[in-house]
Amino acid sequence: MIFSPSPPPDDVISVSALNRLARELLELGVPPVWISGEISNLTLAASGHAYFSLKDGSAQVRCVMFRNALTRLAAKPREGMQVELRGQVTLYEARGEFQINVETLRSAGLGRLYEAFEKLKAKLEAEGLFAAERKRALPSHPRAIGIVTSPAAAALRDVVSTLHRRMPSIPLILYPTPVQGLGAEQQIAAAIRQASARSEVDVLIVCRGGGSIEDLWAFNEEVVARAVADCRIPVVSGVGHETDFTICDFVADRRAPTPTAAAELVSPSREQLLQRVDQVQRQLERALSRLMTDKAQQLDFLSRRLVHPGERLARQRDTLKLAEHRLQSRIRAILDGSNRRLASTEARLARLFPDLGSQHRQLDQLGERLDRSMARLLAECQRRLARCEGTLTALNPNAVLARGYAIVQKADGRAVKAPYEVVRGERVTLRLAEGQTEAIIDPPQTATQIQAELPF
Repeated sequence: MIFSPSPPPDDVISVSALNRLARELLELGVPPVWISGEISNLTLAASGHAYFSLKDGSAQVRCVMFRNALTRLAAKPREGMQVELRGQVTLYEARGEFQINVETLRSAGLGRLYEAFEKLKAKLEAEGLFAAERKRALPSHPRAIGIVTSPAAAALRDVVSTLHRRMPSIPLILYPTPVQGLGAEQQIAAAIRQASARSEVDVLIVCRGGGSIEDLWAFNEEVVARAVADCRIPVVSGVGHETDFTICDFVADRRAPTPTAAAELVSPSREQLLQRVDQVQRQLERALSRLMTDKAQQLDFLSRRLVHPGERLARQRDTLKLAEHRLQSRIRAILDGSNRRLASTEARLARLFPDLGSQHRQLDQLGERLDRSMARLLAECQRRLARCEGTLTALNPNAVLARGYAIVQKADGRAVKAPYEVVRGERVTLRLAEGQTEAIIDPPQTATQIQAELPF
């Protein structure tokens, strides 16, 4: 290990030289190392550099990560994040502060506080305490505003000054409580419950200024979240700066990025209301002026239309006479038309009126003709029926069978018409006039066989 030569003990050196010598000793004596710890007091500067403390259970060290190294990270560092970082141990000469220039870092799991934050957040969200439907609207013109914070907090001064500037007529009620330290969460919850029980304000601001995650931790406790959720008064959470989020923010009816913004949320602006009143007054004046002008013009127009009652009656008499003449002409025209239509209808009825005597005679003749035709048709049908009956009787196979004939049928019911259609030994059915019987086919004997069998 190589160190730069130290100055002689009798020489007097400046502070700058001392810090430079210490920085060189640190950078030469301690090579870049990997260090694990939890990020705290994180600040992302406008220049793009990140400043934070890396701590464990018993110590902490300042760290800086410059923009070029920060942009190479896949995930940006977060407050409470447990990390492993590699950096050069050095000393910031301008302030004489021991620090680590971080080259890179990687996540080593969530920090204890951050892990507890996420666990409680997930629990309360599952219970529905963050649901949008349970959020209440803030009153547009509150009669009184309550503030839950420390009397010594700078946030109280910001809120009070903002409320007095915007609407000095609204009374303010402070529910004092510590906002950090041991047991602060219990006292904050008690102040919220007290405001809810007294119900003397229309909206409640829970606020404090910015700080590290440890400073704001009282607002991440479950007892505070439960008190906000149970509060009967709409609650606005204004804890920390714009980048700070607490469990109280999620449970509250509205979240404000800062205490000042919370005061602006709950109070109407006196200047804006006065401007609105002036605007409405000007609109009313213009509308009234426009109405008066329109009514004056309407009055002039009506005055030109106004005439003497006698003249109006004379005009109405002339109009009535004209209407009477037109009515009489119309009635005469209607009566003449009706008379013409009536005469035409009577003439058509006279032409179309039937001769009942002639119709009766014609009907009798048609009846006689119908009787004669039906008699002839019936006789003809009887003759045709007799002929069909004779034909059916002649063609009836049962009549043939009655004379001693038989019908030979095969097993499938077909009639045998020639000897070659059957074979020896085949069983056939003989259909007779009175029933049926079965037989077996035996071939006929020859003439020689017949002579041999004769007895003579």
